[in-house]
Amino acid sequence: MTETAGYLDRGDGERLAWRRVEGRGPTVVWLGGFMSDMAGTKAQALADWALANDRAFLRFDYLGHGESSGAFRQGTISRWREDSLAAIAALTEGPLVLVGSSMGGWISCLVAAAIPERLHAVVMIAPAADFTEKLMKPGFPPEAFEALARDGEWIRPSLYDEGGYPITAALLEDGARWSILGEPVPIAVPVRILQGREDPDVPWTHALELANAIKSEDVVFTLIKDGDHRLSRPQDIARLIAAVEEAG
Repeated sequence: MTETAGYLDRGDGERLAWRRVEGRGPTVVWLGGFMSDMAGTKAQALADWALANDRAFLRFDYLGHGESSGAFRQGTISRWREDSLAAIAALTEGPLVLVGSSMGGWISCLVAAAIPERLHAVVMIAPAADFTEKLMKPGFPPEAFEALARDGEWIRPSLYDEGGYPITAALLEDGARWSILGEPVPIAVPVRILQGREDPDVPWTHALELANAIKSEDVVFTLIKDGDHRLSRPQDIARLIAAVEEAG
């Protein structure tokens, strides 16, 4: 078995980079995080697992991420949701196990709501549902709101990027329209959530709120006491693969 790669034309001059392993289903689909890409440790570990276990697996980069075209500042939750649905429609068949990391956890909930008939299970790592409203904006300094009003964007400092990254008014406004917390989240399949207690980006209480909102009765929330946001240590990767195997 090998992993193939290509680009998906989005019909507007942009294209999404993807990598796929052909194998037995359900197909595992990786949905990455904000400013992350499909070459990260967790996505690569799942690709290696899929190759070793004859499992179907898809990973891809959203618009403005990784190997895909477009500028990051062009992206919104709407666009990244649409990218995900387009990649799934074009590159997978049959039942799906969605695996969403950080922002990808939110995206996986939105995808699940759009194609419930194809859902087999959902696995989430530090799911950042509604992060634009609930996690990002409350921590903005006054100059962030001034820059957003004046320029339409603010360069937010980041632990993961020395140059920071642009937060646009369009991203914030669009994100508010896709809020899912505060009402039942319509996922009826098994859900597994891995969350680090020492996560500086997604508080464990925030992830637990999502777990409680999911309609499915088969939801397992694993709190990793010494875990950070990335959960990319060998023991964390082992937990992720075990969760995928259990769910799908």
